[in-house]
Amino acid sequence: MQVIHTEQAPAALGPYSQAIVAGDTLYTSGQIAIDPTVGKITATTIEGQAEQCCKNLQAVLQAAGYDFSQVVKTTCFLADMGDFQAFNAVYAKYFVSKPARSCVAVKTLPAGALCEVELVAVK
Repeated sequence: MQVIHTEQAPAALGPYSQAIVAGDTLYTSGQIAIDPTVGKITATTIEGQAEQCCKNLQAVLQAAGYDFSQVVKTTCFLADMGDFQAFNAVYAKYFVSKPARSCVAVKTLPAGALCEVELVAVK
């Protein structure tokens, strides 16, 4: 296993890695909308937070030598399922290969985030 870490994505908020590569498979931890340049969530809308989540995931993918075309599965967490359509509009810009996905509403997310996304990618 190889631990993946990049300064271009937020540091882990707890005892976990940004991602792990096992064989040809990359498993990311969930990314919330923390802007790594300031260390906190700056976007206040679901669109802004979804955009930052995807940018954070892109940084982790790149650090591991992967890209969005290699993503096979995502899991998305929304604080409010009423944000589903707006979230999808941003998500669709990044995940153009349309990987398998689960999307669920949760009661709360870390740091008051509106969304969180994790993924699995394969070379």
